[in-house]
Amino acid sequence: MRALVQRVSRASVTVPAASAGNSVDELVGVIGHGLCVFVGVTHDDGPAEADRLADRLAGLRIMDDADGVMNLSVVDVDGAMLVVSQFTLYGDASKGRRPTWLAAAKPDQAEPLIDRVVTNLREQGIQVATGRFRADMTIDLVNEGPATLMLET
Repeated sequence: MRALVQRVSRASVTVPAASAGNSVDELVGVIGHGLCVFVGVTHDDGPAEADRLADRLAGLRIMDDADGVMNLSVVDVDGAMLVVSQFTLYGDASKGRRPTWLAAAKPDQAEPLIDRVVTNLREQGIQVATGRFRADMTIDLVNEGPATLMLET
């Protein structure tokens, strides 16, 4: 599994009206101070990778302490997470201009693993908002720092 993690002062995800089958855009997830996490799943990922990713996210020390040093986790600062599925993290554009998605897991494999990450984070006491799997989404975020990291299990 891969996760692109951004420290944010706020973040939200909206499903546009056309994608949601509605007449108006639908706000499906919103957080304040915390982490916006884009998660990708590949073919050989399973429950162990999902659990490992959740533990790494919960303990990741990229939040500032009183001295302005990245020394605290989202748990330490009572922050939240916005978790959004993103198969494009496994895109490969090394052989031209059009990426391939062959390394990305199929939705029936990826969705339960992302759900497991979210459940695990919530069980650790973290407020977690999510996007909507298989939907076109618009993400609005304010990256603090900027602080952006790529994690892999």
